[in-house]
Amino acid sequence: MSTESATGLTHLDTAAGDPRITVAVITRDRPVSLLRTLDALAALPERPPVIVVDNSRDDGTRTAVRGHPAVAGLLRPAANTGALGRNLAVRQARTPYVAFSDDDSWWKPGSLARAADLLDRHSRLGLLAARTLVGDEAADDPLNAVLAGSPLPPEPDLPGRPVLGFLGCATVLRTEAFRSGGGFHPGLWLGGEEELLACDLLRQGWWLAYAEVLTVHHQASRLRDSTARRVLGIRNTLWFTWLRRPLLPALRRTGHLMRTVPRDFASVRAFAHATAGLPWVLRQRDPVPPDLERRLAELERARRTSPARRYVG
Repeated sequence: MSTESATGLTHLDTAAGDPRITVAVITRDRPVSLLRTLDALAALPERPPVIVVDNSRDDGTRTAVRGHPAVAGLLRPAANTGALGRNLAVRQARTPYVAFSDDDSWWKPGSLARAADLLDRHSRLGLLAARTLVGDEAADDPLNAVLAGSPLPPEPDLPGRPVLGFLGCATVLRTEAFRSGGGFHPGLWLGGEEELLACDLLRQGWWLAYAEVLTVHHQASRLRDSTARRVLGIRNTLWFTWLRRPLLPALRRTGHLMRTVPRDFASVRAFAHATAGLPWVLRQRDPVPPDLERRLAELERARRTSPARRYVG
């Protein structure tokens, strides 16, 4: 088993798990949900080592997971790191591939081994997005159809469908690609943070693919604040737009959001927060080249008719 250091980091022991892949789980104040996820991960035939990043405010999570057979490492940052907790976990990973889970999602048996096999065979592949099944009824997440219907043409030497986005809790990445892409941007913190990382991975020459042979189960926690997440989602969409899109597409997308988001106080808050962050966003602004912008524009058009990730709630 692992031991916790004075810094709050747990030393990793990956000897018992699949030597190719680590699972990173971020959590905050949801020990019951987390234990269900850890039990599911511990039962996988791959027996992956799991790094838990605990963003909780008290010791409840640490107490709950102490001695759990799936947990190879526990990270306890001093503040709530949101999605950036995944960055902390990947820094500690010693395997060539890393899979992400949230505390309310887990991988179907065999999926992690299949993902590692695909990454072994395709050196240009930086990320695999899995099919997500939601709730007790295992219904398809609306995002599955968006990814499966990606407007990008198939690549003959790559598995699955080339995509420009992914769902964080249903993803396997090449550790090298994640690190070289800088991980999740600290400015975005949480809420649609995947869009910027996907764009930067593509910019570096990595390929992203949707592989429906990989499956994640997602039992969305009832403790989730959907309105707060909508505020962050709109804000981060605007920030991504002004960080990476050329001027005219950025203006068009901003105008589209202004016309289509719900007319309520949450949307006002989101635009106010986005405006307040414009100084740092404009300092870091680095628009993508024309070929990538064409692909982003195709994806944007496809999303306008999709029910996935609408900013409501």
